Amino acid sequence: MTIDVQMLNEFVLVGSAVLLLAILAVRLSSRAGLPSLLVYLLMGVLLGESFIGVPFEDAMLAQVISFGALAIILAEGGLTTSWRETRPVLRLGLSLATVGTVVSITVVAVGAHYVLGLPWELAVLLGAVCSPTDAAAVFSVLRVVPLPRRVTSALEAESGFNDAPTVVLVTLISTGAVGDHHPGVVGLIVLGQLALGIGVGLAAGFGGAWLMRRVALPTAGLYPLAVLSIALLGYGSAAVLEGSGFAAVYVAALVLGNSELPHRAATRSFAEGVAWLSQIGLFVVLGLLLSPGTITLETVGLALAAGLLLTLVARPVSVAVSALLQPMPWRELSFMSWAGLRGAVPIVLTTIPLSQGVEGAERLFDLVFVMVVVFTVVTAPSLPLVARLLRVARRSEPRDLEVETAPLERIAADLLQVTISPVSRLHGVEVGELRLPPGASVSLVVRDGASLVPQGSTSLRHGDELLVVTPRKVRERTEARLRQVSRGGRLAQWLQDDERPEG
Repeated sequence: MTIDVQMLNEFVLVGSAVLLLAILAVRLSSRAGLPSLLVYLLMGVLLGESFIGVPFEDAMLAQVISFGALAIILAEGGLTTSWRETRPVLRLGLSLATVGTVVSITVVAVGAHYVLGLPWELAVLLGAVCSPTDAAAVFSVLRVVPLPRRVTSALEAESGFNDAPTVVLVTLISTGAVGDHHPGVVGLIVLGQLALGIGVGLAAGFGGAWLMRRVALPTAGLYPLAVLSIALLGYGSAAVLEGSGFAAVYVAALVLGNSELPHRAATRSFAEGVAWLSQIGLFVVLGLLLSPGTITLETVGLALAAGLLLTLVARPVSVAVSALLQPMPWRELSFMSWAGLRGAVPIVLTTIPLSQGVEGAERLFDLVFVMVVVFTVVTAPSLPLVARLLRVARRSEPRDLEVETAPLERIAADLLQVTISPVSRLHGVEVGELRLPPGASVSLVVRDGASLVPQGSTSLRHGDELLVVTPRKVRERTEARLRQVSRGGRLAQWLQDDERPEG
């Protein structure tokens, strides 16, 4: 096929229009409490042969695009994950990603075979593709729910690590390698690829951090590109060595994101933008791959039954078994069971058996597609209500205190932007009564559109915006103090028990 300038112009026109609509749809989906993936999938379906008429049936190309997009999404997840908050719950996150995944696959596979009547190969594939949670789906919804850090950190760690073993397992099943090896050997292969991926990711992360601290690039805009390239270098290196590229890219990005690198804020903002672009492309492609005419009432019934089995049985059991390694309160575990959203990852994984020509793979793709859409619509909007019913939503989390950071690289300090809402008890507190840690200070107050340099006797008011400079080493204490005064007023204790770092 010959590609000329006119075709390029048409592609740019359609592509930019779809991208702009997809970006604007983020606002709509966030208001409804739904992950944006649903809007993007719908856009892909509408663009497909059944409606507008864009032809797309290449499962192999869809798999390649999906894997590339997923690698970038995982890189962004690692770059924006706080190791300080993840470390206390790392055991639980890894347990959910490994032991929990095995338990979930087993429960779904047995139920799908004996209850739903699926052949063993499809039943095991269904369990494998549906077991990993999706970080993009989970955290686009959880941003509006004030949860304990250990809950969100555990879910984030699980989502970051559980893609790797399931991709390996689904590939082994789809290529027939599982039938050629003892289950114990298969387990060793999965663990070996996962370990190799983690090792390569650590090498890429620490090596890249060492390099970025010593190289002097001519413009700040090159640093975000370099950091993301290093993370993807980890993915490519691990994949070439037949390890887990997904584990490598997440670990490399996690190390880079928590290293003292130049222009960290710009790097994270760039990674978030590229990840959004990757999500849009990924979901639209998966929507294009669907043929709505092939979905029957039987498929819908199987999807609903499989979703109930996964949500009400497999997920709670896997969370309970995983928590044996690192126990947590039952209320938080119950919420984690309900918050195990499945987004693009299960649909991406079904492209592997599709591209390998596994018998019944088209049926599996349709089933998983319907299940993801239906249960995301049901589960996602209910998360704030479930958090309140289980009493895991924390008042001390900053719904009434919004904090953003910008780095002051030369003095290793951060600039906190604090907004005092109408419900905050910072109103009436004098700047001198904040008692911030040594080195931290309120440098500017923006009130009614005007700025003023505060004195110790300056009283704060609702609607004020504060710029607080804090050395990075005491930033956590500074944020904790601001939150305590926001909740308890000027008499708040210096560090209450419920504000101590969790772990």
